[in-house]
Amino acid sequence: MVLTKEFRICMPITVEEYRIGQLYMIARHSYEQSTTGEGVEVVANEQVNDEVNGVGQFTEKRIHLSSHLPYWIQNIIPRLFYITEKAWNYYPYTITEYTCSFIPKFSVSIQTRYEDNNGTTENCLGLPEEELEQRQVDFLDIAYDEIKPHHYKETEDPKLFKSEKTGRGPLTEGWRDNHKPIMCCYKLVSAKFEVWGLQTKVEDYVQSAIREILLLGHRQAFTWMDEWFNMTIDDVRNYEKDMQAKTNIKVQTALENANAEGDAENKSPPLSPKLPKTPKTPSVSGTPTESKSWFSWS
Repeated sequence: MVLTKEFRICMPITVEEYRIGQLYMIARHSYEQSTTGEGVEVVANEQVNDEVNGVGQFTEKRIHLSSHLPYWIQNIIPRLFYITEKAWNYYPYTITEYTCSFIPKFSVSIQTRYEDNNGTTENCLGLPEEELEQRQVDFLDIAYDEIKPHHYKETEDPKLFKSEKTGRGPLTEGWRDNHKPIMCCYKLVSAKFEVWGLQTKVEDYVQSAIREILLLGHRQAFTWMDEWFNMTIDDVRNYEKDMQAKTNIKVQTALENANAEGDAENKSPPLSPKLPKTPKTPSVSGTPTESKSWFSWS
């Protein structure tokens, strides 16, 4: 059975403000996390038009992360390993899919919708009754849920941060019940790994890893607010393109160096070639499609 969780992440901003903050946070976070050949490489970023959801943005990324995986997964994957992320952003609704060509029976699909409330909509993504019964709901608190010690920064602690531009923060106990403005990200995450003996362990690990990424990313989106608050959508798209170019250079340079070392030592083949762009929107009708794909908080 596919493990499905619905994460609900409240933010002390509006849905319209979050649109800018999310794009800024993803671009900056991707750049900062891309080191020593591991990180996020952007393959495609272009506009798409869907007859149901309208005009949106399609992105395809490669997430290089071998050394960040548990040892028991590292033992069964190649050294030069990446996950493909494909995302369709029809804000305030998004679809994200993750796949790994090396592990064809592994996939993650994420549906997200954003609303100006504190997580009170019980079926925000329109799931049928059968899926509602299987769904696990998990409320994330960006201020009071603990993150891993190596991710903690005092400057990114919502309990300490106060925005100079908006006056929002620090967030106190019970802030989700009384803060204005407030919005909620509803994220339905389905993880699937159909390999006997490892299915439960891998699916649990993936859901735990996604929860940590969501918590960290949304803490950053809030505490970086003074960097993005006055941006327009054009401003943040330009920032996004600039950071994606810098991130690609950072990742590709390190990967080329790793290839050169590998060729010298093991006569290993070069890194996988560029894949063709596939900005085709998956079919959606209120429930997640059969995912061909791992994670973005988009």
